[in-house]
Amino acid sequence: MLPPKVPPLPALTGAEAEFVDSYLEVVDLLGRINPSRATHTYGALRAAQALVGRANALKDALTLMHTRGESEVYADTLAEALRILGGERRANRVTVPPASTS
Repeated sequence: MLPPKVPPLPALTGAEAEFVDSYLEVVDLLGRINPSRATHTYGALRAAQALVGRANALKDALTLMHTRGESEVYADTLAEALRILGGERRANRVTVPPASTS
């Protein structure tokens, strides 16, 4: 049985695609750093170290967009791309899990 087809990404400029990719990489790293979900300090430390580089890539993508005159962020289009790329699932790791009821 084949997995379900993933819908195509919306049309994005190269800078928008880099913006979305860098944003998701930052979210993934924050999820690894999250004290309520981390299991080892070393993994959280490595993620925190990598966060600096990915934050710079995110800044660079936004700078490029601004420099090229892309002054608006098309939130609906970018949100669709984030959903297709698993953004909701990935961002969930940044949140604090619900308190256990035991």
